[in-house]
Amino acid sequence: MIELRRVRKLGPARIGLILGMSASTVHRVLVRHGLNRLRWMDRPTGRVIRRYEKDRPGELIHVDIKKLGRIPDGGGWRVLGKAAGKRNNDRYRRRDNTGARRSTLGYGYVHAAVDDHTRLAYAEVLNDEKAITATAFTQRAVAWFATHGISVKGIMTDNGSCYRSHLWADTLTANGITHIRIPPRRPQLNGKVERFNRTLADEWAYVRLYQSETERVAALADWLHTYNHHHNHTAIGGPPITRIHNPAGQHN
Repeated sequence: MIELRRVRKLGPARIGLILGMSASTVHRVLVRHGLNRLRWMDRPTGRVIRRYEKDRPGELIHVDIKKLGRIPDGGGWRVLGKAAGKRNNDRYRRRDNTGARRSTLGYGYVHAAVDDHTRLAYAEVLNDEKAITATAFTQRAVAWFATHGISVKGIMTDNGSCYRSHLWADTLTANGITHIRIPPRRPQLNGKVERFNRTLADEWAYVRLYQSETERVAALADWLHTYNHHHNHTAIGGPPITRIHNPAGQHN
């Protein structure tokens, strides 16, 4: 059973058919071995990903960038329908040096920082993912966490070029922050910010029909407040802010 799950990534129903067992029995066994969720497994090896949580706020901040297509003024196809949305998007198309017509709307880059222990999150929509932009964002994020009594000791990122720059490294060193880079093709190791990005997309970026990019960006601050102060995070049993105010068993 375990090998069928690890190697072939089969679900309880298919495993049960092969072994002549009920799906519920298979599921109970998979739960016992920590294999009931595929996202908890490293897909190439089938090994269970060791789930961890830092003991104190600020020990580790997960940082990442999510790219979102910008919304044209007046709304895109979700607001106007496909035909009208295409016409509205065409207003932003220009010919490049090769003569091809390309959109000038571009992308917004959501830079996000999530504290490993509290899940408290800070995010901004910026114009690019260059080293100078990512570094400045991180400095603001560190300052923001400080206003909540959190001193940042370590930051985890992927291997994006902005995080490999001398500017980034020198800035973290100057602030006494350790930089941890995840191995290539292992985004699950930075899973807390990856999960935050999915929540951000579902509950802010695509939750309603925005009429413009300006409107969507303006809504981010209120959403972040809701996430930090009112979002019931199942992994910690409440909103992230509740882990800052020294509830029993926690530390500042």
